[in-house]
Amino acid sequence: MKIRNVFLMVLLIIVADQGAKIWVKTHMPLSYQWDYYHTPVSKYDKGIQVLGEKFQIYFVENEGMAWGKTLGGYWGKTALTLFRLAAVIFGVYYLRSIVQKKYHKGFIICAGLIFAGALGNLIDSMFYGLIFEESSIDHVAKMFPAHGYAGFLHGRVVDMLYFPLIRSHYPHWVPFWGGDEFEFFSPVFNIADASISIGVIAILLFQKRFFKKHEDEQPAPTETSAEISDTVQVS
Repeated sequence: MKIRNVFLMVLLIIVADQGAKIWVKTHMPLSYQWDYYHTPVSKYDKGIQVLGEKFQIYFVENEGMAWGKTLGGYWGKTALTLFRLAAVIFGVYYLRSIVQKKYHKGFIICAGLIFAGALGNLIDSMFYGLIFEESSIDHVAKMFPAHGYAGFLHGRVVDMLYFPLIRSHYPHWVPFWGGDEFEFFSPVFNIADASISIGVIAILLFQKRFFKKHEDEQPAPTETSAEISDTVQVS
């Protein structure tokens, strides 16, 4: 597999991811507004229904890691973004290396998916605070304002894909959660997150095929029809 094909795949994912995020950020108010502990304190009731209630577009901003976990204020956010940047820089060299070493094509594609997802979310973290206004549940942000909502490295990752496939309640006999609402699949995520998840899951499922060691073929012994005599004839 050629390196240019890998980076073309990465570019397509980045364009799709950033296009979706910019559209949502500039056309929708926030669906959730969080408090300090990342608990929704107010909610915009409805997203955009794509396939009824099974697939909706919501607008959520994530300040931290996956599932909205934060890393401790200003410096924690800075450290998280710098870590993402270091991982992406390493990813460039790693992708080139596995292509040059002719790793399994499936593994190269999966690594490219993970790299594209990491880069997509890194762009949000690095630049979105500079190029967008603050969003809220009653305000749609504009792009390229005089002053952004945060500084360099402190942007929030934009999430929008919501698949509440099953909505029900836990049985009353279940400890702690008995009677509470149950929802599968509840996270709101983005194309970059999906790219990372697909890459990781595929590697876990097909790792034996991706990392199968091919035994070196031993050369077959050379046969000869010449017979060696232990008697030397002297004429």
